[in-house]
Amino acid sequence: MIVAYLSFDGKTEEAFNFYKSVLGGNFTSVQRFGDTPHGANMPEGDSKKIMHISLETANGERLMGSDH
Repeated sequence: MIVAYLSFDGKTEEAFNFYKSVLGGNFTSVQRFGDTPHGANMPEGDSKKIMHISLETANGERLMGSDH
């Protein structure tokens, strides 16, 4: 089993949508920085960034990631 954690510079959502289209599977978790209690105080561009995302592929591998 592979479990990988990937970090991107604001492109996590785009990358994970690509991985899902290639590998299949489902997102089991998607959390944005704006979902935090102080998210309303963040600039819109930052609040939409991914704090954590998890993709469970069709064959049981797991990819996780976030924006930095």
